[in-house]
Parts: sequence; C-alpha cells; structure tokens
Amino acid sequence: MRHIEAHRTQRVGWLRAAVLGANDGIVSTASLVLGVAAAGTSSQTILVAGVAGLVAGAMSMAAGEYVSVCSQADTERSDLDRERQELAAYPEHEHAELKEIYVQRGLDRRLAAEVATQLMQHDALGAHGRDELGISAALAARPLQAALASAATFSVGAVLPLLIVLLFPSSDLIWAVSGASLVFLAALGALSGWAGGASLTRAAARVTFWGASAMALTAGVGVLFGVSV
Repeated sequence: MRHIEAHRTQRVGWLRAAVLGANDGIVSTASLVLGVAAAGTSSQTILVAGVAGLVAGAMSMAAGEYVSVCSQADTERSDLDRERQELAAYPEHEHAELKEIYVQRGLDRRLAAEVATQLMQHDALGAHGRDELGISAALAARPLQAALASAATFSVGAVLPLLIVLLFPSSDLIWAVSGASLVFLAALGALSGWAGGASLTRAAARVTFWGASAMALTAGVGVLFGVSV
C-alpha cells in the first residue's frame, strides 16, 4: 500500500534551527541597530555595528547549534550503546520490557509478546531505540544540519534590518527599522506556522510579540545611555 500522507515531524530538526536562526538574526540585528541609533550615532557607524553583529551572530549560532546538538547526539549514541549491551546480555529481560511497553499502549499481553518477538527478530536495537528510548531516524540529532540551517537563516534575517539602514537616513532609522522588523518577524512567524502545519496567526503573533519586546528594551538602553559612539 502506497503511503500518501505528508507528515511534518521529519522537518523538526532543521525547522527549529532555521526559525531560531532567522528570528535571532532579525531581532538581534534590529535591536543592535536600534540601540546604537538611539544613542545618536551616524548611519555609517550603525551599519558597521550591524555587519559586525551579523558575522558574530552567524558564527555564534552555528557553533552553539553544533555543540548543543552534538551533546544530544552523544546522549542518544550512549543510550543506544547501553541498550545494545543489555540486548546481548539480557535478551529475555529486554523482550519483557518491550512487551510491557506495548501492553501499556493498549495491546493484550499475548499480542504484545508476539509483536515484541517479531520486532526484535527484525531489528532489536531499532525497536528498543524507537519504542523505549524515543529515538527515531526522523527525529535523530543532526548537528551539522542544525548548524548550517541556523547560520544561514541568521544571516538572511540579519540582512533585512541592514537593508533598512541603507535605505533610510539616520534620523528615521528608529521608526523605519522598528516597523520593518515587525513586518519581517510577522512574516517569519507565519512562514514557520505554515511549514509546521500550525496556525499562521498564532505563530506570527508569538514571534512578533517577543521580537518587539527585545527591540524595545534594547532601544531603551540606547536612550538611557545615549552616548555617541
């Protein structure tokens, strides 16, 4: 039977990193621009600060994602190694453990025992990894994929506020960057909601609210310490 359903869980790894990267790119760069602009600096200084923030942020996001997802991958690998050893040393115990998992999911004991037997004969480690540990191919940690997705989308997100800096004079930057960045964030939220099969309105509102809060706080710092750089 041909499987025609399109599921979105296989996108979880790269989608999370991509949304995080793009959101952070827009918010951090726009916040940096607003903070520096609120201190009364020139457009050139603001642009230099923004570009430096883009480069530093993209590298930081890539490194952070890679390290954190590698930690997840190491944990998954360690658990699978331990499970492999237990399967070799205590196969009957592992069979009973898998059977109980299926009983708790609604199968009667006889059927659960038969399912556990057949799955362990086919791929014992895969069955225990999936049903006991919650590790599957679709949701497995992929450090390099997460790092590249996060860095790339951070860069794209960070470029958007910098385009506004190029298009508007320094006297109008605070309102121009704020307004444009909110539009960018709303679009990002709607896009992430569509990609994940969620409510576009709710996703857009969530991303926009937290982005606006971050930008407002950073602009307030610039005004409070309004020293020209």
